[in-house]
Amino acid sequence: MDRIRIYNGMPATDLGSDGWHKPWSGGNGGECVEALRLGDGRVALRQSTDPGGPALIYTHREIKSFIEGAKAGAADFLLTAAPCGCGCGTDRRTA
Repeated sequence: MDRIRIYNGMPATDLGSDGWHKPWSGGNGGECVEALRLGDGRVALRQSTDPGGPALIYTHREIKSFIEGAKAGAADFLLTAAPCGCGCGTDRRTA
């Protein structure tokens, strides 16, 4: 990839199409968050259904903190909003 200025909200397509992963995919009909590890250690996130949309750029420390917090339950409040809208049929208000 040519050297480009990487910034939060940039078109994800400017980061190329190789190297994107779906670490959180599941039975949600293909609507996933995709992650790309950048050469400087930062991480780009994008919505798989809008690969040309904005890329959210996070430092390694920010991603590490988010993942550790999610594992510890700090993001569980996100599961209580209903309905979940992913097409799985789960009503998060009663889950």
